[in-house]
Amino acid sequence: MPANPGFAGPSSINKISSTAPTAKPMSDIIAAALGRRAFLQVSMSAACAAVMTPWEVVEAQSTEFEATETASDLFQFAGVSVSQRDHVVVPDGYVAEVLFRWGDPINGEEPIFRGDASNSAEDQARQAGMGHDGMEFFAIPGVDSNSGGLLCINHEYTDQILLFSDGIGSTNDLAMPTEKIRKSQAAHGVSVIEVAAVDGQWRVIRSKFSRRITANTPMRLTGPGTKRIGAEVLGTLNNCAAGRTPWGTYLTCEENFHGLFGTAAKNFAPTPEQERYGLAAKGYVYNIAGQEVSAYRWWDEDRRFDLSAEECDAERFGYVVEIDPLRPESKPVKRTALGRFRHENAELTLAKDGRVVVYMGDDQAGEFIYKFVSTRPYQSNSTSEFGVDSTGGLLDDGVLYAARYDESGRGVWLPLSESQMSADQIAVYTRLAASSVGATPMDRPEWLAVHPKSGEVFASLTNHAKRAESNPANPRLQNIYGHILRWREDGDDAAALEFTWRIFLLAGNPAHPNPERQGNVNGSEFACPDGLKFDPSGILWIQTDMSSSVMGNADFAALGNNMMLAADATSGAVRRFLTGPVGCEITGNAMTPDRCTMFINIQHPGEPADDVTDPLQPNQYSQWPDGPTGGRPRSATIVVRRLDGKPIGA
Repeated sequence: MPANPGFAGPSSINKISSTAPTAKPMSDIIAAALGRRAFLQVSMSAACAAVMTPWEVVEAQSTEFEATETASDLFQFAGVSVSQRDHVVVPDGYVAEVLFRWGDPINGEEPIFRGDASNSAEDQARQAGMGHDGMEFFAIPGVDSNSGGLLCINHEYTDQILLFSDGIGSTNDLAMPTEKIRKSQAAHGVSVIEVAAVDGQWRVIRSKFSRRITANTPMRLTGPGTKRIGAEVLGTLNNCAAGRTPWGTYLTCEENFHGLFGTAAKNFAPTPEQERYGLAAKGYVYNIAGQEVSAYRWWDEDRRFDLSAEECDAERFGYVVEIDPLRPESKPVKRTALGRFRHENAELTLAKDGRVVVYMGDDQAGEFIYKFVSTRPYQSNSTSEFGVDSTGGLLDDGVLYAARYDESGRGVWLPLSESQMSADQIAVYTRLAASSVGATPMDRPEWLAVHPKSGEVFASLTNHAKRAESNPANPRLQNIYGHILRWREDGDDAAALEFTWRIFLLAGNPAHPNPERQGNVNGSEFACPDGLKFDPSGILWIQTDMSSSVMGNADFAALGNNMMLAADATSGAVRRFLTGPVGCEITGNAMTPDRCTMFINIQHPGEPADDVTDPLQPNQYSQWPDGPTGGRPRSATIVVRRLDGKPIGA
């Protein structure tokens, strides 16, 4: 998830106030992260050697926790170097091509994007939204899925300065005109497009499945939360990462919804529940020449976003939304049983008895990791709506848990039903329930990924620079580089209530003079892990988000632009596969079944590291992907493939 360009309020790195640091020695914290038995093994072997730093201890971890596949050189490409160039860099023998940019028509034909961003709100509702993020590739019955299919693509947020040809103004009391509000709302949500390889070139083609889902699309709500918030709502927004179900539907996750809500009402005071969810009168704000400017102000014309209004919909956002890509007439469904928080992705797998398990992270410093376990098993022969039987959705009935990571290297899934809150309260105020049962506060939990062979779960913790106290699973107080956890559920059953965990990677730069900033990376240096996804071969693809809130830090100068890396879950080896243009985030990852085509999203190229000094020069930081004559930078989906036609990474 990015820190939005120039936004001052919801910085993507520090959202919990800092207090005095813990006095617990770092070596003790790392020992807890390894598990006591592993630490003792390391300590005995090092007894006659020089004293080990905490990071050397991490590198000497026990191998008893490794994944089940045989250790091998899993990826066969030469890694690329760090880059500060304003374009996408891929390994020798690979090519990256732009497929679908903000403003491109979803039918591949019209309406055409105008370089000065003068397209109307009506145009925008038929064009790619802004802030390309998570995505999934779906087969179409009767179509060779290695040469064609559907892409569902999230659009996380709108850069209001880029979105409008005349910017948003420079005074905080400037109301947002209705047309601008509608255009901004139309640029959120999801694009469903059909893509095909035509004469060796992937293109967006006209399709009966093409669809834009926006902040004004009618939706249903299901599950326990409906008792409190009702069963109907307009729209989805701040669509971050994603997931998919075995019954063929797309899961889009609402993340930083809080920034779209605000109010012009005088003397507005948020409730404690609103405060916990970051809801404030100004919503997101820009810094323009040192002055705070409310970025959205949808509440000026749409009372659904006015925190002081009875019609306010704030409690109807922050959910996982299920979409059927093959039924464009179907109404998307918000599944409240999966909880309300700043959802990153939804990683779905099946327990041994066939029950559905969904792993999720709440992307804010100090928040939690969750999993949902359905009451009933998935039946593959179901044919009714969304692949479940007529008694209701599998994602509506189950138990929601939050994770506690103990110093012993063991962990427990804590049922939120023990929080003394009702089911509808848990669904709507999930953070409060997780806090009350004693879940472990994490360093911005983002994507989760399940290993296709071992079933182990990996979670990216992007960063947290002002943690007041360390805990075993988050051992660095100034964790500007972030890390990745892994765990194995007891009995290798995703529905188990306990697990064994350890740190997979502490991100960092091995050349950094400060040992605590070096990390334990075996291979290419990186920071701020965000997107995680396994491909069928077992490669863990890692995407980074060194966003504007941290890029000004001198520690990141040696790392260049954001990147995508490949990791071997057995050896821990990491190799840089791709670097993006200036100011972008690398996110979203989907493949064709033969692994010969990879779709990747390049989000917010040109995001400034400091204040927006000149909002009428939108290409002052980047000119990707259209170059000097293209107008302004545009988020885009790219296609990466090997020139020899072989599988990616192999």
